[in-house]
Amino acid sequence: MAKRLDKLEQNFLDTIKENNLINKGDVIVVGVSGGPDSITLLTCLNKYKDYLDIKLICAHINHLIRKDSTEDEQFVENVCEKMGIKCYVKRAEVEKIAKEQKKGTEEVGRKIRYDFFDEVAEKENANKIAIAHNMNDNAETMLLNIVRGSGLTGLEGIQAQEYGKYIRPLINCTREDIEEYCTKNNLQPRIDSTNKENIYRRNIIRNKILPEIKELNPNIVQSLSNLSKIVKVQNMHIKNEVENIYNKIATETPNTNGEKNNSESSLQKTKSKVDNESLGKIELDLPAFQKLDLGMQQNLILYTISKALGSARNIEKVNVDDIIKMCKRNVGNKYIYPNKNLKILIENKKIIFIPLP
Repeated sequence: MAKRLDKLEQNFLDTIKENNLINKGDVIVVGVSGGPDSITLLTCLNKYKDYLDIKLICAHINHLIRKDSTEDEQFVENVCEKMGIKCYVKRAEVEKIAKEQKKGTEEVGRKIRYDFFDEVAEKENANKIAIAHNMNDNAETMLLNIVRGSGLTGLEGIQAQEYGKYIRPLINCTREDIEEYCTKNNLQPRIDSTNKENIYRRNIIRNKILPEIKELNPNIVQSLSNLSKIVKVQNMHIKNEVENIYNKIATETPNTNGEKNNSESSLQKTKSKVDNESLGKIELDLPAFQKLDLGMQQNLILYTISKALGSARNIEKVNVDDIIKMCKRNVGNKYIYPNKNLKILIENKKIIFIPLP
């Protein structure tokens, strides 16, 4: 009788198969912090690398935030050495950089991580980047997006695969499953003490809000996971409709001066479906836009901004509302800057989106 697979490992393999995350011959960069999630991910990928026929490379970022961060770095290097996996390490003073750029530590840390993963992937000719997000992370992200006032896209949360490159084989595993797996397999991961400090919004969601919601619904993490999958399917339908309308009323103008939009992170560029660096501006036919219902106008604006910048991240409902007001006759200003990277104006019966350098 065949040996029954560990529950988490079965979930891991099922998620890979159901979402077609990995193909034979893939070269995968694994983001490893040294915590329970990433060590579990690396352990599972390494255990089944021959079965999956893949090559693994590890990438570790030392954010230099905690005093023991160098111990995390050494731990990851030791684990990789035992597994025979090449390990790339980068140190970055995230708090200092965030202060200099006048941005949040989480935002800057995320950008540095993904830029480094992309850098390693390019160097090693890797075609996938594995991230250790789990089901609890997804629930937290969805609640954070609700707090920020995001639309349906925010309710998609964290998907198993994005843009054919980023894969999350543990997205259907709970944090409790992962911690149990670490204990059972004596993995002894590093524990980030800052996860208990409620100075970041995610930690407040994790440590205070989610436990309260669990009093009302003990299965809230699974419920939010189900919702994210439902919303993803619905959003695909909406996106197809928006694309059809965009193709009918939009005109894309190439950037003839050869300048690049350096405001994008490499992650945003990866996500874009077009070569955004070649776009000088996008024009939408104003009369045609005004005939659309409000919901389609909102979605078309977000879609156009994504085409122009590579992402509509940090574009809020108030920005979209202001643009729609401007598009109405004699209402609002003649131009709007929804963020420092984009100018939108009305001219000659066109809505013009201009990416800024």
